[in-house]
Amino acid sequence: MSQPLRSRDLPASGDQANAQINRKELIQAVTKYAQPDSRKALWQLSNTFLPYIGLWVLMIYTVLQGFPYWVTLLLAVPAAGFLVRIFIFFHDSCHGAFFSSRWANRLLGYVAGGLTFTSYEDWQRTHIIHHSASGNLDRRGVGDIWTLTVEEYLAASKWKRLVYRLFRNPLILFTVIPVVLFLIVQRFPSQGSGKRERYGVMTTNAIIAAVMVVMSLTLGLQNYLLIQLPVIVMAASVGMWLFYVQHQYEDAYWERHEHWDLTKSGLEGSSYYQLPKILQWFVGNIGLHHIHHVRANIPNYNLQRCHDEVLAMQMVKPLTLGKSLSSLWLRLWDEQQQKLVGFSSIKTLLKQQASPQPG
Repeated sequence: MSQPLRSRDLPASGDQANAQINRKELIQAVTKYAQPDSRKALWQLSNTFLPYIGLWVLMIYTVLQGFPYWVTLLLAVPAAGFLVRIFIFFHDSCHGAFFSSRWANRLLGYVAGGLTFTSYEDWQRTHIIHHSASGNLDRRGVGDIWTLTVEEYLAASKWKRLVYRLFRNPLILFTVIPVVLFLIVQRFPSQGSGKRERYGVMTTNAIIAAVMVVMSLTLGLQNYLLIQLPVIVMAASVGMWLFYVQHQYEDAYWERHEHWDLTKSGLEGSSYYQLPKILQWFVGNIGLHHIHHVRANIPNYNLQRCHDEVLAMQMVKPLTLGKSLSSLWLRLWDEQQQKLVGFSSIKTLLKQQASPQPG
């Protein structure tokens, strides 16, 4: 490229010719990073699966030897961190990015999917839909977090408003919702799934059931649950937070379909979540989400290098860990102000709506 591309410099969707040229240039700039590296992939598997297995062995030992349960819970914390990292590998395999071999990606998807209670084919299908519609106000509802606009919220019934408020409450969204999602909802095929996805869900459920049976026969069901539940619950909660903060921040990108732009949805509607190095390692560089939404098949182990070497990616303003916490109180998309806002910002509108109108 003759000069770095910046997301805000990209043309409006009405200028389709220029938009396509700019996207083509951007894709060309990042294409070389979308090359799987078997050596890096195998190293990641070894530095993640082996510690995860080791922590499980230690947790089993503490339970069987009658250690205080808090010792097991302490070990469950890093185990959950490694499980989050395993989910990132699962995520990469769904994009065909982790290995160059389709068969190897599918095998990893089933193994990692069994550990994370997530079906490979079914999640792959909904996640691809998410990529094709992220930030599109007219295509919400698949693979995303429930988000209403200010106008939709004001027009909703009191019951729907109450349900929405409960859903968006952080105490519900990052505790109850992920547990229900990973342990219950994902045991069933998603709406619109085909035969391939249904068989995938059944296979994943069979893997989970087989592990439970083996663990129950060797450790006892109660001992297995004392280990598995805290690990999967903590990992699911962290995963929900990561997915939330990737697209739910004040100056995110949402547009109606006729104005929606795929490149802008990546560079402006997907955060660059700048985390401390140790946390970035555990979450497999997924904080570089703006790059991922520009070119989804870049493996996690190449994302940082892509960011460091492509100037266009460095133009995206980072979202720091401290700043990201403010997004907890952003619940509605304001189409007028083009930003996410909290419920407090519409109190005046609600009062005006409730007050009697002059005859």
